[in-house]
Order: sequence, then structure tokens, then C-alpha cells
Amino acid sequence: MIMSTALFGSSGIRRRFDQGLVDLALRTGSALGSEAPLVVVGTDTRTTSGLIAHAVISGILSAGGDVRYCGIVPTPTVAFATRDAGAGCMVTASHNPEPYNGLKLLNPNGSSFTRAQQAHIEEAIELPHWTGWERQGMMCTTDAISHHSDAVLKSTEIPQAGITAVVDCGNGAGSVITPQMLTDAGVTVHALNANTAGVFARPSEPLEKNLPYIGNMVRKLQADCALIHDGDADRLMACDARGRYIDGDHLLMLFASYLGCRQVVTTDDASMAIETIAEVRRTPVGDTYVSEELLRWGDFGGEPSGSWIFPAHSYCPDGVYAAALLCEIASEWDIAEELGRMPHYPLLRESVAVESPGEVLTALGAEEPTSGIRMADEDGWCLVRASGTEPRIRITAEGTTPSKAKEMLERGYSLLKRGKVLKSPG
Repeated sequence: MIMSTALFGSSGIRRRFDQGLVDLALRTGSALGSEAPLVVVGTDTRTTSGLIAHAVISGILSAGGDVRYCGIVPTPTVAFATRDAGAGCMVTASHNPEPYNGLKLLNPNGSSFTRAQQAHIEEAIELPHWTGWERQGMMCTTDAISHHSDAVLKSTEIPQAGITAVVDCGNGAGSVITPQMLTDAGVTVHALNANTAGVFARPSEPLEKNLPYIGNMVRKLQADCALIHDGDADRLMACDARGRYIDGDHLLMLFASYLGCRQVVTTDDASMAIETIAEVRRTPVGDTYVSEELLRWGDFGGEPSGSWIFPAHSYCPDGVYAAALLCEIASEWDIAEELGRMPHYPLLRESVAVESPGEVLTALGAEEPTSGIRMADEDGWCLVRASGTEPRIRITAEGTTPSKAKEMLERGYSLLKRGKVLKSPG
């Protein structure tokens, strides 16, 4: 049974920035500091992240916990630095627009807090954890970037010359590590949107529709690949040497094939195609669920949204590691040809703006709104779920043929019409 929590979505706490979020950050920090003697804290590039980080830090210190502050770094960098601490806290809203912010809580192995841990924190937030002046915690700054970068380069093999990559950091936290790390490895890097201004030059989510320029740039520069991050660089999407965007389902298959993985954990909205190359276990959408399952089973996991988890490295989705690995793959394989040999099933992803998606899915009968309702038969499936990060209901459908995929998508819309979320035609 999936344990539901009020504060946490499919990937941490996330909401529009306001006074309430700052107050929540302070109380969350206090709860963390009462549980963990040492907490690692980092932020993405948003203009509000510094304020929220200092609220979290104040809460931790007030409860007697110590803090290692990383400054602006990716989520996987915080996760890597947490391995010798009690917990980690990343201030980020990931791929959401700039008005949003939030918190991701991490275990020493890099995994997100489990649902049970989230529920415990929600209870702890309501309790006082303040200590006297003689028991206040201490804060120090730390260089988490070099340690993470060194670990990634030691566990991947990129030739010292010959690879050219376009790296689009989306003005997010990946700007402070990925371009330099790959340059140090010998990659010729053409960096885009690689500053920490706090305003995104493109929508932060690395979707194909948000990257109309990337393919032409790859072809113009004769690059071997393009590497694209979201706001906190836990995600990595890519293009091949022909400038073609690689959808998340086939990037999942590419990583699994290259690494020789036979047991893959992925989500309910992933393509059936992965089942042609590996034994698969599925979870609800959200990296929290994937990492929880990987702790029990599997040698690789990920989501079509671009979150890739390599358990031998970390149980946190690591877009920085994935970027280096893709450069390694590009040095050995013709990625375009490899993708051409993989099965492709028609898969449709759409969404509907809804004011209270969680309440709608609960009313439709979902046990957990962000897990949603999945309908399937032998030739296709449809998943209707509440977004864990935005006021939207997401509808994903796949079929063995285009007509079957469309039929399954219509089943999803019919469910929303029956629930009076959408009006029936006429």
C-alpha cells in the first residue's frame, strides 16, 4: 500500500514561493536537525533559493544539528555529499517555472526520503525542536562539486579527445559542474544557458518542444550528442549525432543496453518497449518510488521524464553522471543506429490543467492521486494521474499501433468526462 502524505508530492515538497513556504522550510529544517546530527544543504539557481536555504539552515541549527552548506549545486551533488552525513536537503523546484520552489530530502545512500520517512517528518514538523543557546548547531561551507565530479569521472571512461557535445544547462544548477567536468575529461563542450542568473532562458523541463534550437546546433557543430539538464540537474535528456531528440523511453533502453542491465525498475508511464530487453518492475511515477524499489531489486532504474538512477553510484537520479555516461556511449556506439534497432510503439502524453488534481483523482477512485488510475489490455494501456509538481492531470497512453494508442488515450479522457472534469461534446 502506498502511504500518502499531505506535504510531499512525487518528488519532494514543491509549491509557489510565498511566506508559507519559508515558514515550512524553517520547520522542516528544525525537524531534520532534531533527527540528524549533520545535514548537507544545497540550492538550485532560483532567486528564492538562498532565502529558503537559510530558513532550512536556521531550523537545523536551532534544533542542535550541524550543517554543511554547498551553495548552488545539483541535487545529485548534494546526494553524493550526504553519504557521510545524516541527511541531505536540496532547495529546488526542479523543472518547475521560476515562481516555484521546494525541498528534496535525501538519505545517505542518495535515495529520496521514503513515504514512511516523509510521514514521520510531517509529524515532526508540528512539534517544537528548539534548543538552548548552549546546544545550537554549527555551519560550515564545503566543496561538494569537485568530489562529485571526480567520482563521476572515475567511474566512466571518456576518451581524452574526439567527442564533441552540446551541453544545455537551462540556467540551472548543472551549470556549475557539467560543462567543466566534461571539459576536464577531454570533451569539446559547447555550453548553452550555462549561467546561474536565476531566470530560465527556456522552460526548465527538458522536453523536445522546449528545445527547438538544439537539433540544428548539433548538426551545425557536427557534435556527437547533446546533453540537456533541468533546473537541478537530476534529469538528463539528449539528442543523437543527427540532432534527433531521444525520448525518455529509448534513453532508458539505451542506458540499460549499454550497461548490460537485466533487471530494470521504471514507472507506470514508461513504454512497453523496455520489456523487450530486460525484466521490469514498475512503480508509481516519481523517483522516490523508483529508488525505494531499487533498494530491494534491480541494477538500474529510471523514468521517461529523464531521471536515471545508477545504484552502483547513487540512489539519487544523477543527470551529471548520465551526461558523462552518454559521452562514453557516444565514443563507442553509433547511438542513432542503436536507437534505430530498438522497438518503437506509439506513445501519447497529454495533460489537462486542473485546479485541484489530487482531489479530482481521489474522487475518481485513485488510492493515491499521483499514482493515478491505470487501464490496460494486451495491446495497450492508459495512465491518468495527478501531477505531483503542477496543477495538472497527466494522461499517458500507448498501443501496439497508432489507432490503439489513440483508443487508449480516449479511454483516459472518457474517465475524466465521467468524473465531470471535462465536458462531453455537445
